[in-house]
Order: sequence, then structure tokens, then C-alpha cells
Amino acid sequence: MVCIRCIMVVKSELDKLNIPYTSVELGQADIPGAVSIMQQAKFSAALLHSGLELMDDKKSVLIEKIKNVIIEAVHYTEEPLIVNFSVYLSQKLHHDYTYLANLFSEVQGTTIEKFVIAHKIERVKELLVYDELSLTEIADLMDYSSVAYLSTQFKKVTGLTPSHFKKLKQKRRSMLEDM
Repeated sequence: MVCIRCIMVVKSELDKLNIPYTSVELGQADIPGAVSIMQQAKFSAALLHSGLELMDDKKSVLIEKIKNVIIEAVHYTEEPLIVNFSVYLSQKLHHDYTYLANLFSEVQGTTIEKFVIAHKIERVKELLVYDELSLTEIADLMDYSSVAYLSTQFKKVTGLTPSHFKKLKQKRRSMLEDM
């Protein structure tokens, strides 16, 4: 689950099946009692119908939790982290970072660092398209040490500089308006 609507869908389906829960968060629902096999099958089918998936494999669940923590930190948190991301992830998930990093790499075929960078660059693209912040403000917001470092990483991931990306978006928008 990566959005508020996903949480709403999960809560709604749990309510429809009369399955009591204590909390539903991104990627996790805490259910205090036992769930019958029939309820679990119906719940799983309802989630699939909504484009979601029920996971009960502990490694898969942990991978999803890692992804959700990263997505939440990059896309939905405005304040910069006080600690290193590895420390933040370890504290948030109550596991050693080395274990999390090795598991993530083994299952996903990429590193946590690359996954974070990819999401940060996607967020930077969104902010560039909105055109409300300067590149300096975006670098600060996204916790880059400098505009130069942001630009280097942006170009490495997208093949474009941030300013060139912004110009392409503006050119595309003006072409659409001329139609």
C-alpha cells in the first residue's frame, strides 16, 4: 500500500468482512484475532479486485515495509531527516540495516540506495514540473548537500540536467496549448 486510498480500501474490505483491526497503515494491517481461511481468501480476492495484494510471506512483507518507509520519507515528509537514512530505516523497521540492505538487494535486484535515489529524482521531477520552487529550494527540500550534487545525480538517472528537463516540460506544455 502506498497511498491513503489504499488504506481506505483495506479498511473498507476488512469492515465488509467483519474482520476487526486495531490499525491499518501503509503496507500493514494489525488484526488482533484469528482470521479464518475463508475470510482470508475473500479478503485477498477483494484486494486483488482493487489492484492490491495480500502478502503473508515475512520477507515479502519486510520488503514492502522498506519500500513504504522510503516512499513515505521521500514523497510525503517535508522535514529533512535528522539521522542518516540507514539509521532511520533501521529504527523505523526494528532491524539491522545490513540485514535490510542485503534482503532488499537479494529480492529486488537493486540496492536500497538506488531505490531511494530513483524516488528522490521522481520527486524532484514533480517539483520541477510544478514550477513553484527554485532548484536551490528543491535541493534543500530533498536534502541534497548542493544544487551541483542534485544536478549530477539527476543527470545520471534521467540523462538530462534539471534545467533541460524543465525546458522540455515547458515546451511540451506550450505545444499542447497551441493545439
